[in-house]
Amino acid sequence: MPSARTVVATANASKYLQQLCKHFAHKVAVDFDPHSARIDFPFGDCRMRADGEALRIDCVSPSPEALARARYVIDDHLSRFSWREKPAIRWTDENEADHDAG
Repeated sequence: MPSARTVVATANASKYLQQLCKHFAHKVAVDFDPHSARIDFPFGDCRMRADGEALRIDCVSPSPEALARARYVIDDHLSRFSWREKPAIRWTDENEADHDAG
């Protein structure tokens, strides 16, 4: 299945993780604590991990189109919640990384 990962450098990782999860919990299944999360979107699953330096996000979807949607939704909401800081959100397609390594 297509997957992608981003590591967003920020000292506010836990804050953003919790904001995203509380927001998404109004519409989809979410399980989270201050340091980790799982969000079950209809178009894929995303897992997050927060520490003092970064927010790590891994998404897996059934198709490339669904993965693009998951990435867009995360990008859009994280950009809104972190508007003061404006951290860089750069995704790596994990399938391409695996293919390139082989």
